[in-house]
Amino acid sequence: MTTNEHPHSISISHYDANKSFIDEQAIWAAINNAASPSAEQVRQVLAKARQCQGLSIEETALLLQNQHEQLDEELFAVAREVKNTIYGNRIVLFAPLYVSNHCANSCSYCGFNADNHALKRKTLNQEEIRKEVTILEGMGHKRILAVYGEHPRNNVNAIVDSIQTMYSVKDGKGGEIRRINVNCAPMSTADFKVLKTAAIGTYQCFQETYHQPTYESVHLKGKKKDYLYRLYAMHRAMEAGIDDVGIGALFGLYDHRFELLAMLTHVAQLETVCGIGPHTISFPRIEPAHGSALSEKPPYEVDDACFKRIVAITRLAVPYTGLIMSTRESAGLRKELLELGVSQISAGSRTSPGGYQDSEQDQHDAEQFSLGDHRAMDDIIYELVTESNAIPSFCTGCYRKGRTGDHFIGLAKQQFIGKFCQPNALITFKEYLNDYAGPKTRAAGTALIERELAAMSPARERNVRTCLAKTEAGERDIYL
Repeated sequence: MTTNEHPHSISISHYDANKSFIDEQAIWAAINNAASPSAEQVRQVLAKARQCQGLSIEETALLLQNQHEQLDEELFAVAREVKNTIYGNRIVLFAPLYVSNHCANSCSYCGFNADNHALKRKTLNQEEIRKEVTILEGMGHKRILAVYGEHPRNNVNAIVDSIQTMYSVKDGKGGEIRRINVNCAPMSTADFKVLKTAAIGTYQCFQETYHQPTYESVHLKGKKKDYLYRLYAMHRAMEAGIDDVGIGALFGLYDHRFELLAMLTHVAQLETVCGIGPHTISFPRIEPAHGSALSEKPPYEVDDACFKRIVAITRLAVPYTGLIMSTRESAGLRKELLELGVSQISAGSRTSPGGYQDSEQDQHDAEQFSLGDHRAMDDIIYELVTESNAIPSFCTGCYRKGRTGDHFIGLAKQQFIGKFCQPNALITFKEYLNDYAGPKTRAAGTALIERELAAMSPARERNVRTCLAKTEAGERDIYL
């Protein structure tokens, strides 16, 4: 394992886990008070957003209800500006690894739900996990999001064992997984402490919908029915010392305005009680899933135009948080969303256990949802370089250097994190180009690196060129 341990002391204020901090009346009041904002009001909020200090619930509500179509482009321009100010033009790449689709919950929107008896159930054994990781390393991946169905067999000890296996796999030419984020059922604080021993990165768990009546109507049985237990999962994770957490809402279950403002309320609650907000926010939309009638016709469907506004507004509301976009979305839409604030994307994804080993036509009856972007990893990277002028990043340096939690956010707020991120992105991209890229991607990527170097100060350019030369000579896992 190439992950260093950097203990952080997280001070958690008192909170009442038996009471929801999502105030539905207050959220709807903010929405109603911001109905039909003037163009001047919208522009005032955008001017504040340029300062990269975030937005209040009320200001966010104004942007959400903007009716002036001509202001959308202004919104998108500010989102691009803020994203580039904080993160630059790098895009972090990762892959999900579905370890198990066994699930004890019945969620009406999900293909994994326990009542879907047509689904082929599978939990990977250690050898199957090794094979999946080997394939991912062969693509060039360095980051994995390990995904587990919410089932007793996926207990914390089984999860830790599987993560240790993932970290142990090496492909023989420098390939290894350097950061494993985890998406699994909420745990007790004691179990989260066990999970932390596996040197995980971010713990990710989505509330799905923050609207409690809707939550209760779509979660029919299983432990996931407990709205409050899920709502306070991040509090318990941070109590256990896990300082990077990722939240999200499943758009399409309820009114998108409420969901976004409630999610921002969650951010504010974590900042108040735990001293640090989420490291990442994700934006899944309901996609068709075998065995789920609801997924075929979401009750509050969000179209592409609305979805683009949601992503851009979130970037302005929480400028220092990583925004994740999965391969649920089409290649074309993902390209647009990169311009609006997204900073992490999955690539070459499969959403069924063993999906990287199985042929594509064999996995649909075991997957969680339908994919929108089926392109190979190298094709995605080539487009990032040639059409988005983005640096594909496989960097995990911050986590090994201890730049996590409040330390990372502090650097981001000082607009200093890019001083590490850009060099590390270039160094890890050079690894990919040397070890895994096809000829046209290697040529385009090399040209991009030279352009980025030419724009640096002389001192920084010398430093990065030294690291790139070491990489060219065969050294791996260099980071600042």
